[in-house]
Amino acid sequence: QVQLAESGGGLVQPGGSLRLSCAASGSIFSIYRMRWYRQAPGKQREVVAIITSSGTTTYTDSVKGRFTISRDNAKNTVYLQMNSLKPEDTAVYYCNADLAIVGAAPTSHWGQGTQVTVSS
Repeated sequence: QVQLAESGGGLVQPGGSLRLSCAASGSIFSIYRMRWYRQAPGKQREVVAIITSSGTTTYTDSVKGRFTISRDNAKNTVYLQMNSLKPEDTAVYYCNADLAIVGAAPTSHWGQGTQVTVSS
């Protein structure tokens, strides 16, 4: 059984910062791409940032220059550093990982989500 556990969400004022973490646990053989998604009320879930196993990163245009995705392969953990936060960044943030457990092909796994609210 694999679990992705997110942490680090909360309430922050505009211009502030938060750091999200997502730790994968279980009988993991290898983790490939890791992603952060977000879903605001009444909107579709959108991908925010992606990081490959070699560290190549991609961002959606609205967060470029403000958010940074990183990973610690030794800890099976992906991070999202969010700076200069705006009210429009308010959403539930989800981590997603393509990973293989021992003896199986890679599959996609999701965390439970963490709320980020940017408001004064």
